[in-house]
Amino acid sequence: MDIKIQKAARKAPTADAVYLFKAINDLKEVKLSRDELSYVRKELKLKRKLVVVNRFRQNLVLVQVRHNGSKEAQYEALRKQGNDALAVFNKARLKHVMVYSSETKDLTLAFIEGMLLGDYQFLKYVKEADEKENSMEEISVWSKDVSEEDIETLSIITEAVYNARDFVNEPLSSLNAVKFAEEIKKLGAACHAKVEVFNKKKIESLRMGGLLAVNKGSIDPPTFTIIEWKPKKPVNKKPYIFVGKGVMYDTGGLSLKPSNFMDTMKCDMSGGAAVAGALYAIAKAGLPVHVIGMIPATDNRPDGNAYVPGDIITMLDGSTVEVLNTDAEGRMILADALAYAKNYDPELVIDIATLTGAAARAIGANAMVGMKVKAERQFSELQKAANKVHERIVEFPMWDEYKEMLKSPIADLKNIGGAEAGAITAGKFLEHFTDYPYIHLDIAGPAFVAKRDSYRIEGGTGVGVRLFFEFIR
Repeated sequence: MDIKIQKAARKAPTADAVYLFKAINDLKEVKLSRDELSYVRKELKLKRKLVVVNRFRQNLVLVQVRHNGSKEAQYEALRKQGNDALAVFNKARLKHVMVYSSETKDLTLAFIEGMLLGDYQFLKYVKEADEKENSMEEISVWSKDVSEEDIETLSIITEAVYNARDFVNEPLSSLNAVKFAEEIKKLGAACHAKVEVFNKKKIESLRMGGLLAVNKGSIDPPTFTIIEWKPKKPVNKKPYIFVGKGVMYDTGGLSLKPSNFMDTMKCDMSGGAAVAGALYAIAKAGLPVHVIGMIPATDNRPDGNAYVPGDIITMLDGSTVEVLNTDAEGRMILADALAYAKNYDPELVIDIATLTGAAARAIGANAMVGMKVKAERQFSELQKAANKVHERIVEFPMWDEYKEMLKSPIADLKNIGGAEAGAITAGKFLEHFTDYPYIHLDIAGPAFVAKRDSYRIEGGTGVGVRLFFEFIR
């Protein structure tokens, strides 16, 4: 993250600044001229989300905080206003800005979060990157309610989201499964989390049949990465486990995708990126919770040795799977990870994956699909966290009737259910490999966006990082 954020030691009346205010009378210290005040009143009557006042040596952005709707709606409105405010300063090529707020801590932090998340850029492969880089370097915060610790935590979360976005945006030519594991090791060293990477030989010894089957068409070996954060005195006796799908690129395998569906498939490891980012943030912030992340990783390509429709694969837990579509590969590698998670006797396991087009078609990019097994209380808590950070969850059923769609006459189950209820049958497939409280999250819709949506930049969004951090916090 390029922007430094800090708590201001003193006010700076002549600095470029943002003022968060409730009513016009709260702007007395800004010392607006009569003409400026008249202009501000006019803009506020027009319900402007922010008002820009340009002075010869000073740029001011005035943001009226409207206490309408739920707290969650107010947080999201302020994130978007923060994104818009920073765009004003970047356009003016400014390097430092003051943020003045008399609002509550959560509202102020939501605004700053929008500024930070909206400043992300992925210019690694752009020749004239220096000319296109945003100008902002430092944000100073003047607020009685916001502490230095609050600012540090927000910086950590933002850095983690940036890391996840970078992972998703990297092309396969630069980030295969092995390289991804190496980068996660670097993150682990930076946040004092333990990272263990299983190579292909180890994966074979464990008989992770699903991961090995998907990898058969690849020129690169698979990896299985375990990230563990265990503080000295964790508040939980059993660990929380996050499992992230790490398909570094998905061609569909021999069940080849059409080219226009393949263009963005570097994003098929967004779940793995979210888990890596979340564990980094949780560990670096020193949260007193024992958390483990698992990321099975490979790409899925056609090859003379690739797995084929009709194959029967023996999974880590001994279950057999009839493969009817090689493009349903994410569930194959996740199933082995979910089975492996049993070794830890977990409090809860949550997997996160760009798993099905059916989920994206059902609810689009505005939310993720969620399903639960024996985790009523935890799912409710997760939804509260999701609403607060605006990474919302729409619950789909886990009814046993959908299990019937996965029956195979020659194996324990099929890897696809049929033309209908694709997101649900994918969840039911994964449930087969669990025996603990379990939540499944399908982020096929919000993980990667073709067009910028406020602070969600075009490309990888880093969805899941903020959700998991808020849930654990």
